Amino acid sequence: MSSRVLITGAGGQLGHDLVSQFSLNGYQVFGLTRQDLDITDQDMVKSVFEKIKPDLVVHAAAYTAVDQAESDVDDAFRVNAIGTRNVAVEANRYNAKVVYVSTDYVFNGQAREPINEFSPVAPICIYGQSKLAGENYIRDLCNQFFIVRTSWVYGSHGNNFVKTMLKLGQEKKEIGVVADQIGSPTYTVDLAKSIVEIGATEKFGIYHVSNSGSCSWYEFAKAIFEISGIDVKVKALSTEEFPRPAKRPAYSVLDHMGLRLNGFKETPHWRDALKNFLQT
Repeated sequence: MSSRVLITGAGGQLGHDLVSQFSLNGYQVFGLTRQDLDITDQDMVKSVFEKIKPDLVVHAAAYTAVDQAESDVDDAFRVNAIGTRNVAVEANRYNAKVVYVSTDYVFNGQAREPINEFSPVAPICIYGQSKLAGENYIRDLCNQFFIVRTSWVYGSHGNNFVKTMLKLGQEKKEIGVVADQIGSPTYTVDLAKSIVEIGATEKFGIYHVSNSGSCSWYEFAKAIFEISGIDVKVKALSTEEFPRPAKRPAYSVLDHMGLRLNGFKETPHWRDALKNFLQT
């Protein structure tokens, strides 16, 4: 099997692992970074697709600076909405299946139990609104699509919470971390493996893919130090004590109903995933 897969955002932390997982599974991989493909340039998107003629497109390129998006509204929508439209139009032209990587930020955080794929969306920040606009373009313009929502992503490439904690753990004796936001950390390798598995099928629709189980950022930080053997005192903070420009959902644990109903593999528990990441 040598299907041609085009991966946007291949320079990002998820993009790196998507390229390696699809390669391991025998795909002919075209991993495009921001330098290779500016998704906001419709003519460029058109000519790249014309050259590659992909069978599958994994659209992982995104504007992800959550706080900056609050003051940079046009740019967030230019990349996450208009860029996604450009990719959707061309993917459909070549009858390619599309996987759009979305986010738990499409929810308002008021849920009290894990959120399934059929729950109503109501983003509370610009980043979430722009990613939802991208989802809508995918739905409107593609015949064959998967929307994969994920949360709290970390991996070997790029900046993320785990790396930040490890760095702070070397520099400080005490760290304050928000304890009243609950979600599911997601290791990019596990996410990429799920995307490979889902993308090989015609079980189109929306999927929630995160590592299983849930925790607060505070519990996540404690687990990072514990597994790494770093001795740091972690202090629980409230969201009020740690103000940020963009509102975060207070609760965004994703239920993997889509994986269950369609017979896909359940993801590893977040603690096991974290161990795998820290010990490789």
